Amino acid sequence: MNITIRYFARFREVAGRSSEPFALEDSATVAQAAQALLARYPDLAELLPRSIYAVNRQYVPAETPLREGDELVFIPPMAGGEAPMLPLIKITREPLDRDVIIAAVAHPEAGGIVTFEGVVRNHARGKRIRYLEYEAYAEMAEEQFARIAEEVQQRWSPARIAIWHRVGHLEIGEASVIIVVATPHRAQAFEACKYAIDTLKTTVPIWKKEVAEDGEEWVEG
Repeated sequence: MNITIRYFARFREVAGRSSEPFALEDSATVAQAAQALLARYPDLAELLPRSIYAVNRQYVPAETPLREGDELVFIPPMAGGEAPMLPLIKITREPLDRDVIIAAVAHPEAGGIVTFEGVVRNHARGKRIRYLEYEAYAEMAEEQFARIAEEVQQRWSPARIAIWHRVGHLEIGEASVIIVVATPHRAQAFEACKYAIDTLKTTVPIWKKEVAEDGEEWVEG
């Protein structure tokens, strides 16, 4: 699949051009295009997480699939004010980067930034855990993430929220989920973050298999 990426401001300076064709796998998402862009231009590592996305002149979330001939733009913060923030939601097999996720929601008006990080521990219900495996109904899970983010933004406005969840094989000590909420006041951030993880645990189709020293089982809540 071939798309066109257009560059503006700092993106244009780093790329050294105003646009270029980009070849991606069929049905690649905006997030995957961002990874490919970062591989080509590592100097965008600081700017890319603070940018939002537009496909064919419409703002879109990172999980949006791209199509042949699409025009993609990574929009950095604008001089007249920050660009509209979309909820940052992601399901990935890659390790979660806490600093990148925090940077995606941090802004000068945030008086409180609260982070929840779910970490794989070495024991559960009297068993010694070797590792965990997570599986997700990814399309539905991302829709549920978006719904949670929208509810947080409505109830604790103005709030920014990022929800990233990892799937696949996770070793002891690795993060399975990171939720970051930024609000003007700390109390709002704590409340919103707690609401997000509690709701995620009961509504999002993600399953956990515990692989212990004496066997394995899917955990039921």
